[in-house]
Amino acid sequence: MAKTTNFFDPAQFTEMFKSYDMTKFFPTAQAPQVDPSALMEAQKKNMDTLIEANQKAAEGYKALFEKQVKVFETTMTEARKHATAFDASDMSPDAAQKQTEFAKAAFEKALNNMTVLAEEAQKANTDAYKVVSARIEDSVKELQAMASKFTA
Repeated sequence: MAKTTNFFDPAQFTEMFKSYDMTKFFPTAQAPQVDPSALMEAQKKNMDTLIEANQKAAEGYKALFEKQVKVFETTMTEARKHATAFDASDMSPDAAQKQTEFAKAAFEKALNNMTVLAEEAQKANTDAYKVVSARIEDSVKELQAMASKFTA
């Protein structure tokens, strides 16, 4: 049976990219005043950065998914409790007030949960973006250093 990759498992996701050796694609890359090993090293750093960014995103989304499951389970437990305690034959103002308070509390809790989950998703994206952004800055500096050799 073929092994499937769990994209929420950062270790398995990383293993998927480790087999790619960029130096094998361009074994004889030669250009005047261009250091092919430096180019390959830069590309390796880029791939490593993408792997790290994907790990951070996967870890963040895994945590987000786990929170969503927990929120769902908690919500369903509370709904079951409320449904068993609900007396449809009681039409008194007190019962209506209790129903209104329960609905208001459930709505506020749902809004709070959505806010927390949205913040978690944003954090996962921000963590991955920071990794890629830092690598882009380094890559620009590396390219500038290489370009300065052409003008020197």
